[in-house]
Amino acid sequence: MTLALILFAAMYVLLLIFSEKRWIIALAAAAVFMAVGILPVKSAAGAINWNVLMMLAGTMATVELFIQSKMPARMAEGLLKITPNVKWAIVALSLFSGLISAFVDNVATVLMVAPVGLAVCKKLKTNPIPVIIAIAVSSNLQGAATLVGDTTSILLGNYAGMGFNDFFWFHGRLGICVAVEAGALMTVPVLLWLFRKESARVESRVTTQVHDYVPTVLLLGTIVLLIAASQFPNKPELTNGFICCGLAVIGVVYEWIRQKDQKVAVDTLKSIDFKTLLLLAGLFMVIEGLTEAGVIDAIAQLFVKAGHGSVVLMYVMIVGVSVLLSAFVDNIPYVATMLPVVTGISALMGIEPYLFDFGLLIGATLGGNITPIGASANIAGIGILQKEGYKVTTRDFIRIGIPFTLVAAVTGALVVWLVWA
Repeated sequence: MTLALILFAAMYVLLLIFSEKRWIIALAAAAVFMAVGILPVKSAAGAINWNVLMMLAGTMATVELFIQSKMPARMAEGLLKITPNVKWAIVALSLFSGLISAFVDNVATVLMVAPVGLAVCKKLKTNPIPVIIAIAVSSNLQGAATLVGDTTSILLGNYAGMGFNDFFWFHGRLGICVAVEAGALMTVPVLLWLFRKESARVESRVTTQVHDYVPTVLLLGTIVLLIAASQFPNKPELTNGFICCGLAVIGVVYEWIRQKDQKVAVDTLKSIDFKTLLLLAGLFMVIEGLTEAGVIDAIAQLFVKAGHGSVVLMYVMIVGVSVLLSAFVDNIPYVATMLPVVTGISALMGIEPYLFDFGLLIGATLGGNITPIGASANIAGIGILQKEGYKVTTRDFIRIGIPFTLVAAVTGALVVWLVWA
């Protein structure tokens, strides 16, 4: 067990130092686990959750086609058309990015909505930095609302056996989506206060033309089919993965035929983040090795001992630690590691794991909003601003990120507690 823990700690340190090589580090760590006998070679392939990888790959491809169709830009312009001033335009764009990110990757959401925010700011000659930051942190918030909203949601859904509908209504109770949306609503007063001086009027027209509605239909079809699949408890293990990949293939083939150009297929394949998929594959194998070595059970026992057997204290610890750690480390490996830990904690305390599962996801999803490097969407938003010649300081970010995170995290965690404690 000691060797497994040392190897895991070394892997995590390397993940933090060499963020661009995370997939190589995770796969190398898995290879070492097999080489020293911690993880049996015959168990390695079975440790990988292929359903998660297929869902991610298919969703990424469909989202790329959705972006290329220009539908998100048209939707954002229509939203701006009904806002009275800049303050409400920022709130509208933030809520819109949150809504989109419930079904689309957070980084992709920022790439869709941020250009609209920039255009508004340029037109009104106002500072775009806080506007883009608000869009980025909002996109991070609602990724936990649905099964396909974020990688961490897909991890939770597969680990806990949750279908698409279960994020809304689960085991006769309100699902995590309600807690996330409650947190989102409570951020509206925060944004109104932060942008209280932005009272200039907004004049916007819907100028973006959408000539291809098939990607929109495919994205909606993915959601509908995932909802339908949730109605069948004994469905094949890879059902959700085949749904996401199948519709993505249909979209690519359709666009290839429509445009009579194979470049669309190549571009769509390039949009799939294969490095993240390989990272997850490596992490799945490493975590299986940790489980085999008894490390997961040992960590769970340490948490229970630190919490003195109190469910309240344990819940606060899980949420609080998740928020703090996710401000500085990537939440994908963190959640992948902690899901079996919180399940072990729940078993030792004799309660269902869902309270701690949902608390973990709330904390890990929102914690990234505290710092500029806490989430990929934040980095993407700052990158857009830097390309435009704007310098974003840490102070600029935390002025919005900290109050936004505290309000949303406390509200979401409180709702989860009231429903699931």
